[in-house]
Amino acid sequence: MAAVVAATALKGRGARNARVLRGILAGATANKASHNRIRALQSHSSPEGKEEPEPLSPELEYIPRKRGKNPMKAVGLAWAIGFPCGILLFILTKREVDKDRVKQMKARQNMRVSNTGEYSLYTRTWLGYLFYRQQLRRARNRYPKGHSKTQPRLFNGVKVLPIPVLSDNYSYLIIDTQAQLAVAVDPSDPRAVQASIEKEGVTLVAILCTHKHWDHSGGNRDLSRRHRDCRVYGSPQDGIPYLTHPLCHQDVVSVGRLQIRALATPGHTQGHLVYLLDGEPYKGPSCLFSGDLLFLSGCGRTFEGNAETMLSSLDTVLGLGDDTLLWPGHEYAEENLGFAGVVEPENLARERKMQWVQRQRMERKGTCPSTLGEERSYNPFLRTHCLELQEALGPGPGPTGDDECSRAQLLEELRRLKDMHKSK
Repeated sequence: MAAVVAATALKGRGARNARVLRGILAGATANKASHNRIRALQSHSSPEGKEEPEPLSPELEYIPRKRGKNPMKAVGLAWAIGFPCGILLFILTKREVDKDRVKQMKARQNMRVSNTGEYSLYTRTWLGYLFYRQQLRRARNRYPKGHSKTQPRLFNGVKVLPIPVLSDNYSYLIIDTQAQLAVAVDPSDPRAVQASIEKEGVTLVAILCTHKHWDHSGGNRDLSRRHRDCRVYGSPQDGIPYLTHPLCHQDVVSVGRLQIRALATPGHTQGHLVYLLDGEPYKGPSCLFSGDLLFLSGCGRTFEGNAETMLSSLDTVLGLGDDTLLWPGHEYAEENLGFAGVVEPENLARERKMQWVQRQRMERKGTCPSTLGEERSYNPFLRTHCLELQEALGPGPGPTGDDECSRAQLLEELRRLKDMHKSK
């Protein structure tokens, strides 16, 4: 058709029109070729019907577009790094906070143990006795010769013999060396006490029990059965096992030359007693057997009382002479002095005593006795009247200016801090 049109144009019009028509014909041919190429590309397209872009002509040069700097790139990078680091820091911090919270909860639970079933089971049922027997077996296996090496103190006709029992307890024999009569204080391991009685060649005539806890009274049954004339002394308020002779505040027990006075010191238990051996008959220092009321640089927990009760009991002891020898119920010296250094780091008397105690314990030697004069200088539980401790830890005087109320609150805070220190 195009050829016919071209021939007709050539015949009827001049050469000029012929050139125009040839150009039209060439354009139509190019358009047709272009349409054919497009249809061919469509026939080879993907099943999804997507058209592939037509390749660029080789004469064209692709010049990539240069992008400007993204100002948010640094912010995004900081966020990508900082967010996970922040999460990690939060987890670690929360873990430490939770650990401190658990320690504080444990300390509070220890302070309130008198109100828990665990304490009642230990003190009021045979489960406590079975637990004590297990402790006794383990200690005998671990320390066949006792947990510490002790030295007796011999005065003019009187001998005080410390006996290491269980894992850190002390029992004592007070001996009238002329009459060969002995008094046992808190004989928790009857086998160890009996061995000392036989070694000394004396007759046991009395047992003095400071309180009912099995680690102080557990040997009463065996020793009282073995020594038929042996009397068992203690407070009737405390439920002492095999008690035969109840004592009240200021009652005196006489054995040979020995004059031993009972002092009521409730707080650790309701009927806790301490025993004061009068030094006048043998021209020597008095001796205080303090059970769990008072230790070297420490005091007992308030299981069956409150801070006011314990403060009154400690003040009873503070009224005794500075040269009175302190024979405690436990070997707690190194731990207690460590805590005293936390609350009174500048106390030089405590530092000197700590150095001596550490030398003793390196050789597994006992640290008793100390003196009440020494205890006044470094035992924080006997220093609640000191302004330094009151300013550092105390709440200040009560609303009525009651100094005793302030001292009781300081004692309670010291006891709480000590329990937390032990749980670390």
